[in-house]
Amino acid sequence: MVFIWGSNFSLVKAALVEIPHHSFNALRLCIASAIFLVAILAKGWPSLSRADWLRLALLGIIGHFVYQLCFMGGLARTTASNSSLLLGCSPVAVALASGLAGHEKVSRAQWIGAGLSVVGIYLVVGTGAHFGGASLTGDSLTMGAVVCWAVYTVGSRALLDRLSPLVVTGLTMAIGSVLYVPLAFSELAGLDVARIHAWVWIAVVCSSVLALNVAYLIWYTSVQRIGNIRTAVYSNVTPLVAMTVAAVFLGEHITWAKAGGAAAILLGVVITRRATRRRPTTDPPAEE
Repeated sequence: MVFIWGSNFSLVKAALVEIPHHSFNALRLCIASAIFLVAILAKGWPSLSRADWLRLALLGIIGHFVYQLCFMGGLARTTASNSSLLLGCSPVAVALASGLAGHEKVSRAQWIGAGLSVVGIYLVVGTGAHFGGASLTGDSLTMGAVVCWAVYTVGSRALLDRLSPLVVTGLTMAIGSVLYVPLAFSELAGLDVARIHAWVWIAVVCSSVLALNVAYLIWYTSVQRIGNIRTAVYSNVTPLVAMTVAAVFLGEHITWAKAGGAAAILLGVVITRRATRRRPTTDPPAEE
């Protein structure tokens, strides 16, 4: 999951040079939602109560509609460094939300691990980030995405005790997509398809299948089995992967500060994992 999302970050940023962000996102959401719905139908449609549908609808609005508006809008308006740094705060937001919801008690070791990872993220991408000015709107939207992701992750736990990650992810994404796609109608109608390179269409499909279908399933399966906090801390490694991919394929230089940041990120993940193993979560994983 971390490798997919870390690679996807640069892929989307490059594609947005040729295609408006709403159009790009609407296309990949439609593809990913269609794949999820077909998979759910093939496995057998679940029995859902009115309360289930209400919770799924709320998660779809927050975790896909509003989140995607904030994430793609922020990515289009601010730098890659700023986005990576701000999104790297997601584990801390998830830990706070999880503690407030009473799902998991956040231990001192987990806070230390999360803090080390955030420091590492700053060393990896934050030393080159510039906040304020023209990118202030983008930075604010990205922070909104962080809040949405925390609520989405923590809010799913009750459903994941009874439903599979496929059902929760697929239905919430479909609901969010129904709300998001109409925003892109005018952009899609004005696209000059002939002038868009073939690799951009390939990027749309790859971002749909890998970053939305595969990675989201991995995320929710992990939330179901090992809890919110331990799952979320792994996303701290995403900027590290993004940095490595950029160095290999784009020739970006890796400084000593970035190498030190990478070590801090990995150490933070190890500390958080060990703390979680010593003390099981309040909510046990659901039976499959």
